[in-house]
Amino acid sequence: MSGWDTGDLTGPDGQDWRVPVSELIQRQETLALHLKSAGLAGVFIQHPVDLYYFAGGRQNATLFVPAHGAGGSNEAGGNGSVLFVRRSFKRAIFEAGGDDAPFEIVPFPRSSELVDVLRSRGVTVAPALQFGEIPASYSERFVHMLSPLGACNDATAVIHRQREVKSAWEIQQMDAAAEIQYRMFEAVEAVGGEGVSELELVAAAEAVSRAEGFGGNIHMRRFPLQCDRGVIVAGRAGGVPSFFDSAVGGIGPHPLSGMGSGFNRIKSNEPVLVDLVHAHRGYITDMTRMFSAGRLSDQWMQRLEDMVLVKEAVVDVLDRGDTCQLAWEEGFALAQELGYEENLMGMKPDQSRFLGHSVGLQLDESPVVAAGFDRSLPVGGAMAIEPKVVYSDGSIGSEDTWIRDDEGLRPVSADGAWPWLTEW
Repeated sequence: MSGWDTGDLTGPDGQDWRVPVSELIQRQETLALHLKSAGLAGVFIQHPVDLYYFAGGRQNATLFVPAHGAGGSNEAGGNGSVLFVRRSFKRAIFEAGGDDAPFEIVPFPRSSELVDVLRSRGVTVAPALQFGEIPASYSERFVHMLSPLGACNDATAVIHRQREVKSAWEIQQMDAAAEIQYRMFEAVEAVGGEGVSELELVAAAEAVSRAEGFGGNIHMRRFPLQCDRGVIVAGRAGGVPSFFDSAVGGIGPHPLSGMGSGFNRIKSNEPVLVDLVHAHRGYITDMTRMFSAGRLSDQWMQRLEDMVLVKEAVVDVLDRGDTCQLAWEEGFALAQELGYEENLMGMKPDQSRFLGHSVGLQLDESPVVAAGFDRSLPVGGAMAIEPKVVYSDGSIGSEDTWIRDDEGLRPVSADGAWPWLTEW
């Protein structure tokens, strides 16, 4: 026996975990319309996350999508979208739906032949690239290759805005992620206590997540594209900043992994912040809860109660459809009134200036509850809302992932189903 069979590419118990072809069709049709509205003739999609979103897999490939009615489109008599694959060709076909794939899938042509291939498909204008997502050295190669067709514009913002709105299928994946995430917190509750290390708690949560199909990576947009998806920090470790633009940094196990959990062990009566991310079939949910070995002081409990109030203020603004900037302003004003200006989302000079971030296939999607985002969370948008305060002796706060539907915001992660504080 030689080679391999696409029958091996299954989820648990033989389930088909491919993106439905209907999703791929709808996404490409929507993108074609957005490109037309933005005045772009087409786009080369090359970022791995966006290849998964639009083509069903993250092979070494380039997906060309023409704008609606532009050269190369079906409406203009062209051949429509095409996936140029370097490797793995066979797997790319399967992940795009096999015989039902909604676009052509062909081997990547020689660099010298790429423009001629595009012209043969009816393309007359250079496609846009994802300058905001791919390395400069990589994009420069394609700018040069495509130069006979003109200059390449940037389609990064068009793609980001489209992905802000999640389909019903995407929301189902996030709901499934939240159920698994709940069991991750149960695992932390089961093994935690005085003397247990932060890394031991992360390992317990990781075991649940990996067994349910977590792929090992949390995707980020912002360079350096790194995130430890299990940030569990106990006591003073919760006050240690890191490179990561977040309220809580953590010690990490060593300087190259200088954020998140380390070898620090839990002591009695100190706050243990547990911030866990799970991604189901790529789709992220983000949740934070507090734990302690024994009772927390009244001061820590007041801080937690106050952060829940700030969370509710942010939720109220987004729930009624007001802007993310207004949600930041009202949340910050309340935190300031309660006396947390110097400690909200970190300590100076390492404070972060947001109270929530959109999630999906990446942890840091748009929009953000921050200054400058003068628009609402769209219907279908997913937002992790996470007010936290940080001190030299620890950090405390809450976080849940929310979806905005036609009736307002609803929690995806546990919200009130898991207490804000759990005692071991």
